[in-house]
Amino acid sequence: MSTFFTSPAEEASAMTENATPAAAPTGNLDITVSRAELLRELTAAQSVVERKTTIPILSNFLFEATGDRLTITATDLDQSLRTSCAAKVKKPGACTIPARKLYDYIRLLPEGEISVKLMDNHWVQIRAGRSNTKMVGMARANFPQVAEFPAVGSVKIAAAALRGMVAKTIFAISSEESRYTLNGALLVLKPESMAMVATDGHRLAHIERMGESLSGVTGEKKTLIPRKALGELQSLLANVSAAATEETDFVEFADDETTLFFRMANRVLTSRKLTGQFPNYEAVLPRDNNKFVIVRSADLMGALQRVAQFADERSGAIKLRLEQNELRISSSSTDAGESEDIIETPYNYDPLMVGFNSAYLIDFLKAIGNTGEVRLEFKDSQSAGQMRPEDGNEDQKYRYILMPMRI
Repeated sequence: MSTFFTSPAEEASAMTENATPAAAPTGNLDITVSRAELLRELTAAQSVVERKTTIPILSNFLFEATGDRLTITATDLDQSLRTSCAAKVKKPGACTIPARKLYDYIRLLPEGEISVKLMDNHWVQIRAGRSNTKMVGMARANFPQVAEFPAVGSVKIAAAALRGMVAKTIFAISSEESRYTLNGALLVLKPESMAMVATDGHRLAHIERMGESLSGVTGEKKTLIPRKALGELQSLLANVSAAATEETDFVEFADDETTLFFRMANRVLTSRKLTGQFPNYEAVLPRDNNKFVIVRSADLMGALQRVAQFADERSGAIKLRLEQNELRISSSSTDAGESEDIIETPYNYDPLMVGFNSAYLIDFLKAIGNTGEVRLEFKDSQSAGQMRPEDGNEDQKYRYILMPMRI
């Protein structure tokens, strides 16, 4: 845990000083590569590059060419992405190139072949058609070493399943840096199921998928994945899904004492592990919310969005009032005024009124795609409410627990 109290500058400086170059070619790189393929990989890698860094080398891509491949690496010391594409390698070698400048420049080039050549004093020449550009690089030896994917102990996870689990939990992760054990989502792997849970202390999103077959998992494996890594994983999986192949249908997941690894075809994402204990979320899952109402997601979303316009700007508080066969949603503020929407729906329990943050409710409806029906379950006005899609999917259980507000 002590690593969280080291200043980022000191920690990064120490890691850079201690970094030793990976065993890779260090000659005067000279390659030709397709602009489309290069841009695709730069697009994937550039989001990892640190924008504002006190360590200049972290603003660069590392290019390494050998055989018939160009490998591109980006890192901010907390996480890294290594990706590759086909290339004609005239001379194997390695160089570093300013990431943002290169990405912006390659985007402006027309389709065709691009040649990349390392010159004297770490300058890099880029030729494409009639365009000839030279960029000021830095010594490859300064680039931090990135951990290699472990040789054993990886688990194959269905890419589509992982993508869905991330989308349904990432929004509930805490953004308060001081609560670092809540700055990620907990992944729970078992031989025949997997689950993901995230909470910020006010709400909790939990999804469990049954009927999985996770070879290599015995017992229960719990891993805390940082929000930043989940966001990166989400965008990588979104791109992969558009052109799924046998190789990209699965994500290989592995970890060691300090690092998490996710491999998708030719890309490897690594992330520093979050340390600390994730809270006992099972203790807060509601057990006796016996009052419920079922409404169309689109109706609820429309009503919430309208009423939320008149909620207090700071709290976003709205009231849900359940009465005989209707759900009343209302808000008021001294600045904006007041608003009420009524949804007719079967309800035959005692009247109930409970307050929630409207943004939290809207987040959940966005996560389920705002389609079908949703079930809202309550115990009383002081206890946590539970929401879940009414979709009858026995293999997937998704629930969202929300603490009430005093209004």
